[in-house]
Amino acid sequence: MKKNHLFMIILGIFFLIFPLVIHSHYYQHLVIIIFMWVVIGSSWNLLAGYTGQVSFGHAIFFGVGAYTAGIFATKLGISAWWGMVFGGFFSMLAGLFVGWVCFRLRGPYFALATLAGGEIIRLIATNWESLTEGMVGILIIQTFKSKLSYYYIAFVLAISCIYVIHLIMKSKWGYYFVSIREDEDAASSLGINTSLYKNISLLVSSFFTGMAGAFYMNYMAFIDPEVVFSLHYVSIMAILVGIVGGVATIWGPAVGAFVMVGLQETFRSSFFGLAPKWISQAHAMAFGLLVIFVIMFLANGIVGDWSKIKRNIFRIKPSNA
Repeated sequence: MKKNHLFMIILGIFFLIFPLVIHSHYYQHLVIIIFMWVVIGSSWNLLAGYTGQVSFGHAIFFGVGAYTAGIFATKLGISAWWGMVFGGFFSMLAGLFVGWVCFRLRGPYFALATLAGGEIIRLIATNWESLTEGMVGILIIQTFKSKLSYYYIAFVLAISCIYVIHLIMKSKWGYYFVSIREDEDAASSLGINTSLYKNISLLVSSFFTGMAGAFYMNYMAFIDPEVVFSLHYVSIMAILVGIVGGVATIWGPAVGAFVMVGLQETFRSSFFGLAPKWISQAHAMAFGLLVIFVIMFLANGIVGDWSKIKRNIFRIKPSNA
C-alpha cells in the first residue's frame, strides 16, 4: 500500500508540474481532454461497474451540463462557470427522471432504455431552437486565453471525482452498490432498498458527468446537440474508457482515458504525420479491435488484470506480501 501511495503522489506531482514544463498547447490540450474523460469514465464506472447498471445514456448528463453552462451565458447573462455547479445539479435532476423511468427495467432492457433516452433528449435539444439554438449551436467567449487555467480546473475535477468515488466505495453505500450488482434480488431480500441505492449511484454519476459537460462548454466555447448528446462520442466512449481501463476499479477509467484518447489522437493525426492520411478515418476500427482484444485476453481491463500483464508480458511474479 505504501508503494501505491508513493506512486500516486509522484504521479500527482508530475501532472501538477506538467504544464509548467511542457509549454506546447497541443499536449496541454490532450491532457485536458484526458482529464475530462477520467471524470466521465469514472462516473460511468460507478453506475455500471460498481452498481451493475450498464448505461448507454451518459450523453444525457454530459449534454445537460454543457447546455446549462451555455444557456446561463447566452440567455441569462450569467457566467458559464456557474454551470460547473448548476450543470451538475441539473444533470442530477435529469438523472432522477432517467432513474424513475429506466430503473423499472433490468439488464439489457435498462441499457436499451438509456440508449433510447439519450436519442430522445438529443432530438429535443435539436428541435427546441428557442432554448438551445438547435443545430446552430451555442457559442461563447472563452474566459481564459491560456490553457493553464483550464488544465488545473480539469485536473482538480478529475481528482475530486476519483476521490469521492473512492470514499463512496469504502462506505456503506459502496457495499450496497456491489451487492446490487452481484444479485439484486438477494440484496432486496436482505432489506436493502435497491431502488434507492441505484438512484443514489445514478445521481452521483450524473452530477460529475454534468460537471464535465459544463467544463467542456467553458473550454471548447461551442456546443451543439450532435456533439454533446452524441451516442458514439460520449456514451459509447464512456463505456470503452471503462472497459479498457477496467470496470469496478478506482483507477481503471483513468488508465482507459489515457489509452483511448491517446489512440484516438494517434489515428487522427495519422500517426503524427508518419502514415497516409486515410489512416485517420480508421480510429473506430482500432477501437473495435482493442475492445475485442481486451474482452478476449484482459476481461477485467488493464488495471483489473494488471497482475496478469506483469506476469505474462513483463515476466514479473506477483508478490506474496
